[in-house]
Amino acid sequence: MPATLILVHGAWHTPWCWQPLVDHLPGVDVVRVALPSSGTDPQSLGDLTADAAAVRDALAEVEGPVVLVGHSYGGIPISEAATAELGVAHLVYLCAFQLDVGDSLVSSLGGQVPSWQELHPTHVRATAPETVFYNGVSPELTRQAVAELQLQSTAALTQPLSRAAWTELPSTYVVCEQDQAIPVAAQEAMSSRAGTVLRLDTGHSPFLAAPADLAALLRPIVERAG
Repeated sequence: MPATLILVHGAWHTPWCWQPLVDHLPGVDVVRVALPSSGTDPQSLGDLTADAAAVRDALAEVEGPVVLVGHSYGGIPISEAATAELGVAHLVYLCAFQLDVGDSLVSSLGGQVPSWQELHPTHVRATAPETVFYNGVSPELTRQAVAELQLQSTAALTQPLSRAAWTELPSTYVVCEQDQAIPVAAQEAMSSRAGTVLRLDTGHSPFLAAPADLAALLRPIVERAG
């Protein structure tokens, strides 16, 4: 049975961000997860538990093997949620946080959020997304992407992992070499936990900057998992 590709966006984003990539994957069954930790109402944002539940719900709807992709923060809920019993054949960490049990995004950064993040009790706001997230993306697409950004739950970024699915499942880490959000050295350190390491010469959002290149990287993984 052909594998399904399930895409999990990062902090502040929505499933919209994957559209250029999906357009370059004809013939591949793709599911996009909307994480409840990203939204417009700071009082109703979900935490990591809610995000992991959303990933599990998506997995439960799919028959057959799944390649589960997490971008940036999205690497954390896929680590929390994925199991072989839910059909996950392979994990892909796309310039993502491939963390261990007990780690959170904020703890992995030494307990401090970067200067381009504005921290509030309930939510975190991303500042300077044009340069941090979208270097290498066309101006028009950058404007669309910035308009789609939402608030991110503070709880989701501080809640520690209780599971690390990459210890049980095959995984690939994709290092994005021009990333301004997660330094390459940090990506390379996390990538040591993956079975395979691949590289793209892009910024933090290859699904917008180089969707054809990212599709060419993912397609063989999907084909092998089927």
